[in-house]
Amino acid sequence: MTTWDEKITDFENFLKFERNFSTNTLDAYMRDIKKLRDYSEFELNNTGPLTITYENIQEYLFQLSKKKFSERSQARWISSIKSFFKYLMEEEVRNDNPATLLEGPKLGLYLPDTLSFEDVERIIKAIDINTDLGKRNQCMIEVLYGCGLRVSELIDLKISNINFKESYIKVEGKGNKNRFVPLASYTCAMIKDYIANVRSKYKINKRCEDILFLNSRGSAMSRVIVFIIIKELTEKAGINRKISPHTFRHSFATHLLQNGADLRYIQEMLGHSSITTTEIYTHLKNEELRDVILNYHPRNKVV
Repeated sequence: MTTWDEKITDFENFLKFERNFSTNTLDAYMRDIKKLRDYSEFELNNTGPLTITYENIQEYLFQLSKKKFSERSQARWISSIKSFFKYLMEEEVRNDNPATLLEGPKLGLYLPDTLSFEDVERIIKAIDINTDLGKRNQCMIEVLYGCGLRVSELIDLKISNINFKESYIKVEGKGNKNRFVPLASYTCAMIKDYIANVRSKYKINKRCEDILFLNSRGSAMSRVIVFIIIKELTEKAGINRKISPHTFRHSFATHLLQNGADLRYIQEMLGHSSITTTEIYTHLKNEELRDVILNYHPRNKVV
Protein backbone atom coordinates (compact mmCIF):
# COMPACT_ATOMS: atom_id res chain seq x y z
CA MET A 1 0.00 0.00 0.00
CA THR A 2 1.36 3.41 -1.01
CA THR A 3 1.55 5.75 1.98
CA TRP A 4 1.43 9.53 2.20
CA ASP A 5 4.86 9.69 3.86
CA GLU A 6 6.47 7.61 1.11
CA LYS A 7 5.08 9.82 -1.67
CA ILE A 8 5.74 13.06 0.21
CA THR A 9 9.41 12.04 0.59
CA ASP A 10 9.61 11.26 -3.15
CA PHE A 11 7.98 14.60 -3.99
CA GLU A 12 10.35 16.45 -1.65
CA ASN A 13 13.39 14.88 -3.35
CA PHE A 14 11.95 15.75 -6.77
CA LEU A 15 11.49 19.43 -5.82
CA LYS A 16 14.87 19.59 -4.11
CA PHE A 17 17.09 17.89 -6.66
CA GLU A 18 15.24 18.21 -9.96
CA ARG A 19 13.50 21.56 -9.50
CA ASN A 20 16.19 23.15 -7.30
CA PHE A 21 13.61 24.61 -4.90
CA SER A 22 15.02 26.87 -2.19
CA THR A 23 14.80 25.60 1.40
CA ASN A 24 12.03 28.08 2.29
CA THR A 25 9.84 27.26 -0.73
CA LEU A 26 10.41 23.53 -0.18
CA ASP A 27 9.42 23.81 3.49
CA ALA A 28 6.21 25.65 2.55
CA TYR A 29 5.23 22.96 0.00
CA MET A 30 5.94 20.17 2.48
CA ARG A 31 3.86 21.84 5.21
CA ASP A 32 0.94 22.21 2.79
CA ILE A 33 0.99 18.56 1.69
CA LYS A 34 1.46 17.26 5.25
CA LYS A 35 -1.64 19.20 6.35
CA LEU A 36 -3.62 17.40 3.64
CA ARG A 37 -2.11 14.08 4.78
CA ASP A 38 -3.18 14.73 8.40
CA TYR A 39 -6.70 15.63 7.28
CA SER A 40 -6.93 12.43 5.18
CA GLU A 41 -5.77 10.27 8.06
CA PHE A 42 -8.02 11.75 10.72
CA GLU A 43 -11.09 12.94 8.80
CA LEU A 44 -11.15 10.59 5.80
CA ASN A 45 -10.48 7.30 7.57
CA ASN A 46 -6.86 6.95 6.39
CA THR A 47 -7.59 7.69 2.74
CA GLY A 48 -4.27 7.45 0.88
CA PRO A 49 -2.75 9.68 -1.82
CA LEU A 50 -3.85 7.26 -4.57
CA THR A 51 -7.53 7.15 -3.59
CA ILE A 52 -8.27 10.70 -2.36
CA THR A 53 -10.85 12.39 -4.62
CA TYR A 54 -11.49 15.88 -5.95
CA GLU A 55 -14.52 16.14 -3.61
CA ASN A 56 -12.35 15.16 -0.61
CA ILE A 57 -9.78 17.86 -1.42
CA GLN A 58 -12.50 20.45 -2.04
CA GLU A 59 -14.04 19.74 1.36
CA TYR A 60 -10.61 19.98 3.00
CA LEU A 61 -9.97 23.39 1.40
CA PHE A 62 -13.46 24.56 2.36
CA GLN A 63 -12.78 23.67 6.01
CA LEU A 64 -9.45 25.55 5.88
CA SER A 65 -11.03 28.63 4.26
CA LYS A 66 -13.38 28.99 7.24
CA LYS A 67 -10.35 29.59 9.49
CA LYS A 68 -9.79 33.06 7.98
CA PHE A 69 -6.44 32.41 6.32
CA SER A 70 -5.40 35.01 3.75
CA GLU A 71 -6.32 34.50 0.09
CA ARG A 72 -2.63 34.35 -0.75
CA SER A 73 -2.14 31.43 1.68
CA GLN A 74 -5.15 29.63 0.18
CA ALA A 75 -3.74 30.13 -3.32
CA ARG A 76 -0.42 28.62 -2.22
CA TRP A 77 -2.12 25.51 -0.71
CA ILE A 78 -3.87 24.88 -4.01
CA SER A 79 -0.64 25.37 -5.95
CA SER A 80 1.19 22.89 -3.65
CA ILE A 81 -1.60 20.29 -3.88
CA LYS A 82 -1.82 20.60 -7.68
CA SER A 83 1.95 20.19 -8.01
CA PHE A 84 1.93 17.12 -5.75
CA PHE A 85 -0.75 15.25 -7.72
CA LYS A 86 0.71 16.34 -11.06
CA TYR A 87 3.98 14.75 -9.88
CA LEU A 88 2.15 11.51 -8.95
CA MET A 89 0.61 11.40 -12.44
CA GLU A 90 3.92 12.01 -14.17
CA GLU A 91 5.44 9.22 -12.10
CA GLU A 92 2.50 7.03 -13.23
CA VAL A 93 1.52 6.39 -9.63
CA ARG A 94 -1.97 7.81 -10.31
CA ASN A 95 -3.94 7.77 -13.55
CA ASP A 96 -5.76 11.00 -12.79
CA ASN A 97 -5.13 14.31 -11.06
CA PRO A 98 -7.88 15.00 -8.48
CA ALA A 99 -6.62 18.58 -8.10
CA THR A 100 -6.90 19.63 -11.77
CA LEU A 101 -10.25 21.41 -11.35
CA LEU A 102 -9.36 23.18 -8.10
CA GLU A 103 -9.71 26.93 -8.34
CA GLY A 104 -7.93 29.32 -6.05
CA PRO A 105 -9.19 32.70 -4.87
CA LYS A 106 -8.90 35.42 -7.50
CA LEU A 107 -5.87 37.39 -6.38
CA GLY A 108 -5.19 40.91 -7.45
CA LEU A 109 -1.82 41.57 -9.03
CA TYR A 110 0.81 41.37 -6.33
CA LEU A 111 2.79 44.60 -6.38
CA PRO A 112 5.87 44.48 -4.18
CA ASP A 113 6.16 47.08 -1.44
CA THR A 114 8.92 49.60 -2.10
CA LEU A 115 10.58 52.55 -0.41
CA SER A 116 11.31 55.90 -1.99
CA PHE A 117 14.97 56.86 -2.18
CA GLU A 118 14.25 59.48 0.51
CA ASP A 119 12.87 56.79 2.83
CA VAL A 120 15.96 54.62 2.27
CA GLU A 121 18.09 57.63 3.23
CA ARG A 122 15.96 58.27 6.35
CA ILE A 123 16.43 54.66 7.51
CA ILE A 124 20.20 54.85 6.97
CA LYS A 125 20.39 58.19 8.81
CA ALA A 126 18.58 56.61 11.78
CA ILE A 127 21.62 54.35 12.37
CA ASP A 128 24.04 55.33 15.12
CA ILE A 129 27.31 55.02 13.21
CA ASN A 130 29.36 55.89 16.30
CA THR A 131 29.11 52.23 17.38
CA ASP A 132 30.61 49.15 15.72
CA LEU A 133 27.17 47.52 15.42
CA GLY A 134 25.85 50.70 13.82
CA LYS A 135 28.67 50.67 11.25
CA ARG A 136 27.93 47.01 10.49
CA ASN A 137 24.18 47.71 10.14
CA GLN A 138 24.81 50.65 7.84
CA CYS A 139 27.03 48.48 5.65
CA MET A 140 24.41 45.69 5.62
CA ILE A 141 21.62 47.99 4.48
CA GLU A 142 23.82 49.59 1.83
CA VAL A 143 24.59 46.10 0.45
CA LEU A 144 20.91 45.04 0.62
CA TYR A 145 19.76 48.17 -1.23
CA GLY A 146 22.84 48.66 -3.42
CA CYS A 147 22.96 45.05 -4.69
CA GLY A 148 19.32 43.89 -4.44
CA LEU A 149 20.15 40.80 -2.37
CA ARG A 150 17.72 38.41 -0.71
CA VAL A 151 18.20 38.27 3.07
CA SER A 152 19.54 34.68 2.80
CA GLU A 153 22.12 35.89 0.24
CA LEU A 154 23.14 38.77 2.51
CA ILE A 155 23.84 36.62 5.58
CA ASP A 156 25.69 34.01 3.46
CA LEU A 157 27.80 36.58 1.57
CA LYS A 158 31.46 35.54 1.57
CA ILE A 159 34.46 37.87 1.56
CA SER A 160 36.10 35.59 -1.01
CA ASN A 161 33.16 36.33 -3.36
CA ILE A 162 33.85 40.09 -3.32
CA ASN A 163 36.11 41.35 -6.09
CA PHE A 164 37.26 44.76 -4.85
CA LYS A 165 39.52 45.34 -7.85
CA GLU A 166 36.75 44.90 -10.43
CA SER A 167 33.97 46.11 -8.05
CA TYR A 168 31.47 43.26 -8.13
CA ILE A 169 30.20 40.49 -5.87
CA LYS A 170 29.46 36.89 -6.74
CA VAL A 171 26.08 35.96 -5.23
CA GLU A 172 25.19 32.34 -4.54
CA GLY A 173 21.45 32.55 -5.12
CA LYS A 174 18.33 30.40 -5.22
CA GLY A 175 18.73 26.89 -6.61
CA ASN A 176 22.55 27.13 -6.45
CA LYS A 177 22.54 29.67 -9.29
CA ASN A 178 25.44 32.13 -9.16
CA ARG A 179 25.21 35.67 -10.47
CA PHE A 180 27.53 38.69 -10.51
CA VAL A 181 26.30 42.04 -9.22
CA PRO A 182 28.28 45.29 -9.67
CA LEU A 183 29.30 47.21 -6.54
CA ALA A 184 29.04 51.00 -6.45
CA SER A 185 32.34 52.59 -5.36
CA TYR A 186 30.50 54.03 -2.32
CA THR A 187 29.31 50.55 -1.22
CA CYS A 188 32.73 49.06 -1.99
CA ALA A 189 34.47 51.62 0.24
CA MET A 190 31.95 50.99 3.05
CA ILE A 191 32.55 47.20 2.95
CA LYS A 192 36.33 47.74 3.08
CA ASP A 193 35.95 50.08 6.05
CA TYR A 194 33.69 47.60 7.89
CA ILE A 195 36.15 44.72 7.31
CA ALA A 196 39.17 46.77 8.43
CA ASN A 197 37.70 48.67 11.38
CA VAL A 198 34.81 46.61 12.74
CA ARG A 199 34.93 42.98 11.68
CA SER A 200 38.66 42.78 12.51
CA LYS A 201 37.84 43.33 16.21
CA TYR A 202 35.71 40.18 16.50
CA LYS A 203 36.90 36.85 17.77
CA ILE A 204 35.69 34.97 14.71
CA ASN A 205 34.18 31.50 14.87
CA LYS A 206 36.30 29.18 12.68
CA ARG A 207 33.33 28.17 10.52
CA CYS A 208 32.56 31.83 9.77
CA GLU A 209 36.00 33.08 8.77
CA ASP A 210 34.84 33.84 5.21
CA ILE A 211 31.37 35.22 6.11
CA LEU A 212 31.17 39.01 5.67
CA PHE A 213 28.51 40.02 8.19
CA LEU A 214 28.96 38.67 11.71
CA ASN A 215 27.26 39.16 15.05
CA SER A 216 29.20 40.44 18.07
CA ARG A 217 30.10 36.84 18.99
CA GLY A 218 31.89 36.36 15.67
CA SER A 219 29.25 34.02 14.20
CA ALA A 220 27.01 34.27 11.14
CA MET A 221 23.89 36.39 11.52
CA SER A 222 20.40 34.93 11.36
CA ARG A 223 17.53 36.05 9.12
CA VAL A 224 15.50 36.94 12.21
CA ILE A 225 18.15 39.36 13.52
CA VAL A 226 18.25 41.17 10.16
CA PHE A 227 14.44 41.50 10.24
CA ILE A 228 14.57 42.89 13.80
CA ILE A 229 17.34 45.40 12.94
CA ILE A 230 15.32 46.72 9.98
CA LYS A 231 12.09 46.86 12.01
CA GLU A 232 13.79 48.92 14.75
CA LEU A 233 15.47 51.28 12.26
CA THR A 234 12.21 51.80 10.36
CA GLU A 235 10.42 52.77 13.58
CA LYS A 236 13.30 55.05 14.58
CA ALA A 237 13.13 56.74 11.16
CA GLY A 238 9.41 57.41 11.72
CA ILE A 239 8.26 55.28 8.77
CA ASN A 240 4.93 53.75 9.77
CA ARG A 241 4.92 50.81 7.41
CA LYS A 242 5.83 47.15 7.61
CA ILE A 243 9.31 47.00 6.06
CA SER A 244 11.31 43.81 5.60
CA PRO A 245 14.78 43.11 4.14
CA HIS A 246 13.02 42.17 0.89
CA THR A 247 11.61 45.72 0.63
CA PHE A 248 15.15 46.94 -0.07
CA ARG A 249 15.48 44.37 -2.88
CA HIS A 250 12.18 45.57 -4.39
CA SER A 251 13.33 49.19 -4.03
CA PHE A 252 16.66 48.39 -5.73
CA ALA A 253 14.81 47.04 -8.80
CA THR A 254 12.15 49.77 -8.88
CA HIS A 255 14.65 52.62 -8.60
CA LEU A 256 16.82 51.13 -11.38
CA LEU A 257 13.77 50.88 -13.64
CA GLN A 258 12.61 54.41 -12.79
CA ASN A 259 16.03 55.71 -13.78
CA GLY A 260 15.98 54.01 -17.17
CA ALA A 261 17.75 50.66 -16.62
CA ASP A 262 16.93 47.86 -19.06
CA LEU A 263 14.62 45.20 -17.58
CA ARG A 264 16.91 42.36 -18.70
CA TYR A 265 19.86 43.78 -16.76
CA ILE A 266 17.63 44.06 -13.69
CA GLN A 267 16.58 40.42 -14.22
CA GLU A 268 20.26 39.38 -14.26
CA MET A 269 21.10 41.33 -11.10
CA LEU A 270 18.08 40.01 -9.19
CA GLY A 271 18.80 36.44 -10.28
CA HIS A 272 15.32 35.86 -11.72
CA SER A 273 15.27 32.82 -14.00
CA SER A 274 12.32 34.27 -15.93
CA ILE A 275 11.83 37.83 -17.20
CA THR A 276 8.14 37.44 -16.26
CA THR A 277 9.06 37.63 -12.57
CA THR A 278 10.98 40.85 -13.13
CA GLU A 279 8.14 42.38 -15.17
CA ILE A 280 6.18 42.91 -11.95
CA TYR A 281 8.29 46.05 -11.52
CA THR A 282 6.95 47.50 -14.76
CA HIS A 283 3.50 47.42 -13.15
CA LEU A 284 4.86 49.57 -10.35
CA LYS A 285 6.13 52.00 -12.94
CA ASN A 286 2.73 51.97 -14.66
CA GLU A 287 1.02 52.73 -11.33
CA GLU A 288 3.36 55.69 -10.96
CA LEU A 289 2.63 56.89 -14.50
CA ARG A 290 -1.09 56.67 -13.79
CA ASP A 291 -0.63 58.84 -10.68
CA VAL A 292 1.35 61.38 -12.73
CA ILE A 293 -1.48 61.63 -15.27
CA LEU A 294 -4.15 61.93 -12.57
CA ASN A 295 -2.20 64.58 -10.68
CA TYR A 296 -0.67 66.65 -13.45
CA HIS A 297 -2.70 66.34 -16.66
CA PRO A 298 -4.76 69.51 -17.24
CA ARG A 299 -7.88 67.48 -18.12
CA ASN A 300 -7.92 66.11 -14.58
CA LYS A 301 -7.90 69.62 -13.13
CA VAL A 302 -11.21 70.49 -14.76
CA VAL A 303 -13.95 70.61 -12.10
